[in-house]
Amino acid sequence: MDVAAAPSVRRYALEMGVDINRLGAELQSGTVTRRDVERKAAGGSVPSTGADPAAYWRVDHAAWGPVSEEAVPRRDQVAAANLAAAQAMIPAVTHHDRADIGAVDAARARLKDEAAAKGARLTALAFHVKALARTLAAFPRFNASLSADGTRLTLKHYVHVGIAVDTPHGLMVPVVRDADRKGLFAIAREIADLAERARVRKLRPEEMGGGSMSITNLGAIGGMAFTPIVNPPEVAILGLTRTETVPIWDGAAFVPRPMVPIDLSYDHRVINGAEAARFTSHYVRLIEAPHRLLL
Repeated sequence: MDVAAAPSVRRYALEMGVDINRLGAELQSGTVTRRDVERKAAGGSVPSTGADPAAYWRVDHAAWGPVSEEAVPRRDQVAAANLAAAQAMIPAVTHHDRADIGAVDAARARLKDEAAAKGARLTALAFHVKALARTLAAFPRFNASLSADGTRLTLKHYVHVGIAVDTPHGLMVPVVRDADRKGLFAIAREIADLAERARVRKLRPEEMGGGSMSITNLGAIGGMAFTPIVNPPEVAILGLTRTETVPIWDGAAFVPRPMVPIDLSYDHRVINGAEAARFTSHYVRLIEAPHRLLL
């Protein structure tokens, strides 16, 4: 069959030894692009309409230069399948906001000795877990799971918060159970215990699932914002990045304030933009007035 192709594409096909008309027939297309020729020249299968999308990855990379290979651990394969399913099935949106963390820093300093006496290191993350638990209780649609066919919404009458932990053997998400009913010191102790056992692979299977919503915190690493992927079957995830001192207008002058970026990704099939904005605003109010979390 005769195919349509730019003169530069025809020259490239000739240089690479690719029969452009035969390629068009393989593609079942009347048009051939340079990318199609590159795939064919590299020894990869060129997918036609309705073909397996994985064919795009079947390329001989060694044809272009030195390469090496390493096996992907089973744990990472499972995580990759989960993330791919999330991206394929969830129409996700990310709402960005920020909160003044100054009052939390002051509360941590004030409570440091009391926390130590009770065996806890009171981190900012403990406040975030508590604030998220309170906010989930106030916005039950965020504490839910949608069935795979989208016909049933399961509303959870418990509040379990997942904590993403970066470990030498990959990302793990242990869960703080009943975070809405625990005090800050208890949450701080539990976060430290779960994170440490995640790093040395001593978590029990029952400590990993059944979360209401997860927090992924990149504050210790850096960044200004990101778009966390919703962890199914949850319907939302909260991302945190590095606190930055920025000028904030207080009505009379600009004053330097420590602001933590907040990134809320959510499943738009369950949650709309207005609900996400209200959820985040409620969360911010709790973080900015942490004395409410101590009640």
